[in-house]
Amino acid sequence: MSAIRRCGAALAAAAAAGGVGLTVAALVVAGPLPPGWRLDPPLVPDHAAGLMFPLAGAYLVARRPRLVIGWLMLVGGLLCAVNVFCSAQLSAYASAGGMDAAGWFRIIGTVAWALGGSTLAVLLPLFSPDGRLPSHRWRPVLVFTVAVTLVEAARTAVRPTPSAAGYPFPQIIPNPIALEALAPYNHTIQAITKIGTMAAVVCALLALGLRFAHGDATIRRQIAWPLATFAGYVAFLLAGEDFWLPGSLWTGLVPVAMAFSVLRYRLYGIETVVSRAVVATGLVVVVSAVYFGVAALAGMLVTGYDAVAGPVAALVTGALFRPVLTRLRRLMDLLLYGRHGDPRELARRLVSEIGASDPRGALAAVTTSVREALGVTGVAVDLGEAGTAEAGETGPAPRRVPLIWHGEPVGRMLLGPPGPRRFAAAYNERLVAAVTPYVADVAHAVIMAADLERSRERILTAREEERRRLRRDLHDGLGQALAGMAMSITLARASLRGSPESADRLLGELRTGMDTVSQEIRELVYGLRPPSLDDLGLAGAVRALAAETGLAATVTAEDLPSGLPAAVEVAAYRIVQEALTNVRKHAGASAAAVGLRHCERRRALVVTVGDDGGGLPTGLRPGVGFSSMRERAAELGGTCSITSPPAGGTLVTAVLPLPGADAAETEGPHRRGDRR
Repeated sequence: MSAIRRCGAALAAAAAAGGVGLTVAALVVAGPLPPGWRLDPPLVPDHAAGLMFPLAGAYLVARRPRLVIGWLMLVGGLLCAVNVFCSAQLSAYASAGGMDAAGWFRIIGTVAWALGGSTLAVLLPLFSPDGRLPSHRWRPVLVFTVAVTLVEAARTAVRPTPSAAGYPFPQIIPNPIALEALAPYNHTIQAITKIGTMAAVVCALLALGLRFAHGDATIRRQIAWPLATFAGYVAFLLAGEDFWLPGSLWTGLVPVAMAFSVLRYRLYGIETVVSRAVVATGLVVVVSAVYFGVAALAGMLVTGYDAVAGPVAALVTGALFRPVLTRLRRLMDLLLYGRHGDPRELARRLVSEIGASDPRGALAAVTTSVREALGVTGVAVDLGEAGTAEAGETGPAPRRVPLIWHGEPVGRMLLGPPGPRRFAAAYNERLVAAVTPYVADVAHAVIMAADLERSRERILTAREEERRRLRRDLHDGLGQALAGMAMSITLARASLRGSPESADRLLGELRTGMDTVSQEIRELVYGLRPPSLDDLGLAGAVRALAAETGLAATVTAEDLPSGLPAAVEVAAYRIVQEALTNVRKHAGASAAAVGLRHCERRRALVVTVGDDGGGLPTGLRPGVGFSSMRERAAELGGTCSITSPPAGGTLVTAVLPLPGADAAETEGPHRRGDRR
């Protein structure tokens, strides 16, 4: 098998070299031809086909020797090269008087033209891209094409002597095997075969289009560019000889697109190459039209054409260059990637969706928009404990894009493989870079909303637990004690006259029970609101609390307003209490400093508790005490941060907003830094 493959590759290489050599030789021979015998037009699509199709066909045969379209490209391109070479030799021999040789070159060239044209224009599209017909229903088209091609090849081979009127050369080139009896029917047969060939070409294009419309994602990506380039070739073919130059140049794109589609879709970034080629071509056409149009207009309206028209045309062209280039690029982006492939359009859409919904809804909408814009099978945004938003299926090996919000990782975005769209922009870095900041913003908002929801849940849970504790204490403790006291009073009354000693003993027990109940009531009241707040005020209560710790604790109160809300006083007292407890148990400190300050700018009460201990240990996980302080502050809409200052120790800073305070002004330094 390897020997057969090597023989096939060698044969393909020889055919490719022959095709390129014949085409180059044709150009060399046609260059010095005398007037009258020069080829008109000088270039035809067969020149481009003779150069490009053999090379692309040999490349495909070397990589995929069993693929039919590689051999079709090779044979068709070689036949086109034979045609242009024979055409050049025909003119060369005829101009030198060798009419007999010129006649044989004409026969060989026209037969090669008929066979090569049908091979490349009909058979190749029919068998693209997998080397098989779209279905058995296309076999009649194949048979019809072969029949029309053979009839046209036979007609050109035995062509009768044409009329001198309208003949392209100074002398009629004789046909050595002319069938003069065919003269009355020659033009009719030629017209029929021409119409039949055009119909077959259109059918081949239709077959390629139907493959694209009904194929899966892989087939569509393979067919997209061959379909576009072949459609352009058919358009130039139907337009006629007046478009010989663009038709010749365009023909060279067809084999390149087909080779890329067979071996690998988007190989070497083909969509980028084509985009730039189309933009450059359009720019040249528009700029040239503007330049020559302005120059001609200036020449007609202004005297001294040479002195004025050129500069005016150059100025107008220079002014239009940048706008034309920008519009052409936008048009190509629209054609390649769709409306949402434009980063600016995508950014506008994301901003609109982010502002139209809550964080969770915005994340789902943004994920869907990103999937549509990138043209991938699926997009997922993974936020860890905050959840995941998905649109489509990302597959087993998605691309991972980190989401960074102001230097802080907030999650990751998972991109699936390209979807069934023509040109999925999944790995277009412009679009990925454009969408990532918006997704990161929404991800951060979702995380913050989730944190707030969990904090509210903890606050509600703590409140209900506190109510349950109070109910249990009142029912099981105070209620039982009061019931026992009532019973003791009844017994004492019953025994007061008959047994005073018993009554006295019962009353003594009643007194002890009343003391116990009073203590329990004091504990319940203290749990709800420390009595020292009502007796001493916030500053006095905190000083008394600091004195109970046994630490060298100083308390500073600055500009505290009178009549602080009860909730603020209780929260400040409990935060100081918890902070001093942590200092005494865990900080290893010898002194502590408590600060109570009214911040007019923030309209908030700022509470600070610092110590000279060892600071926060590395890798510390917040416990119940830290969470309790933060939750008490969050319940009032404030913040509480626990940090280790550069000077050492630990610093607790709580910012508790007062009534009427603006939420933006009452946020602590930590959250204000986050918001920036």
